[in-house]
Amino acid sequence: MSIRVVVADDQELVRSGFSMILEAQPDIEVVAEAGDGAEAVAAVQRHTPDVLLLDIRMPVMDGLDAARRVCAQSTCKVVMLTTFDLDEYVYEALYAGASGFLLKDVRRDDLVHAVRVVAAGDSLLAPAVTRRLVADIVRRRHEEAASDVTPDRLDVLTAREVETLRMLARGLSNAEIATTHFVSEHTVKTHVSNVLGKLGLRDRVQAVICAYETGLVTPGAP
Repeated sequence: MSIRVVVADDQELVRSGFSMILEAQPDIEVVAEAGDGAEAVAAVQRHTPDVLLLDIRMPVMDGLDAARRVCAQSTCKVVMLTTFDLDEYVYEALYAGASGFLLKDVRRDDLVHAVRVVAAGDSLLAPAVTRRLVADIVRRRHEEAASDVTPDRLDVLTAREVETLRMLARGLSNAEIATTHFVSEHTVKTHVSNVLGKLGLRDRVQAVICAYETGLVTPGAP
């Protein structure tokens, strides 16, 4: 079954370029393009895609508002597109439920890989820039005293699930966690699923944010 994708960007050349790259893949189908946030939300409602590539800065409705609506109303995974690796809007997009972000100068292979990873239920956590981004989110939230997440929230997890969450926050893949714990990847996937379900989280990005906010992992820690 093909991965269904909507590409939303107000620059036609960027939008068309991404669409052409993705359409060239045998397992990916671009079901719609959108030139602004409102069109993106409507396209998701109409086509029920697996992944939405969403530019942050667009007319009519910006990508942040569109991400909030899409994540609240559907199971579609959102990947934000930005020209800045530390765009302030990306922080809010991740809190809105986006599964990660890509720079617009992303390499062809990395774009395709990102769509496949997110469609499979994973998140864009491996790049160091994303880990720095998550850490900065937490710093900002703590400075603003806006976080209401407490360590007690993790009491619902087993010891192995807590350790799995800690390793997710450090950017390890399922395969790397499996190697560390000498278990199968299937077992790790079960632990990850349990963590998300028990904590009421949408995906691994939100799990990582939770790990930082509860103090399970601290920014800059090895």
